[in-house]
Amino acid sequence: MTTDRRDPRRWVAEGIGTFFLVFAGAGAVMANAASHGVVSHVGVALAFAFVIVAMICAVGHLSGAHLNPAVTIGFWASGRFPAAEVIPYLVSQCIGAIAAATLLRETMGVVGDMGATLPSIAIGPAFAIELVMSFALMFVIMAVATDDRVAGGTAALAVGFTVGFCALTGRTLTGASMNPARSLGPALLGGLWRAHWVYWVAPIAGMVLAAKMYEWLRSATPPPMPGR
Repeated sequence: MTTDRRDPRRWVAEGIGTFFLVFAGAGAVMANAASHGVVSHVGVALAFAFVIVAMICAVGHLSGAHLNPAVTIGFWASGRFPAAEVIPYLVSQCIGAIAAATLLRETMGVVGDMGATLPSIAIGPAFAIELVMSFALMFVIMAVATDDRVAGGTAALAVGFTVGFCALTGRTLTGASMNPARSLGPALLGGLWRAHWVYWVAPIAGMVLAAKMYEWLRSATPPPMPGR
């Protein structure tokens, strides 16, 4: 977790991490469409999982590797991130996502809906699915990033696995965004705004709820050990 002292280099690190998240994740969706399914649904989910692991390892010690406006807001809402840094982080994440989507459009054209997150089900169920997946992601992040009792060295894998299983479950239903910046870049460059509000409101609501829930659970008494 970052300190209260502002350092623009943290914001740059957030932008770079989010750039590669969108470049690899949305890029895999576009490559799958361009190759008529060669990458596959599983391949897209793995691309998101792998890039999350890589970027947490690369920038986690520099910026915290939020890579997601909803994560930043969740940390802030739980009192674990300074208010003065929220807007710079959000702006950096969105710039990184837009830059990645721009590069994808210029190199691959408008294919596969630019990897945009668009619901294939009714808005109500889509909102619920995005909220639940976002809750799961932030719940895991709170555990591995803020609780010293969690085994060290697990953060990148735990978060990457969570993104992966959510993508496997939800990508064909909602796009499995869980990340407003990830949705913003492709939507802006592809002009695909259908139900875009879902990909802001549901992740933020789900992650704020998860952060507050974990803070409430944090003080739970550990279970007795066998034989004691």
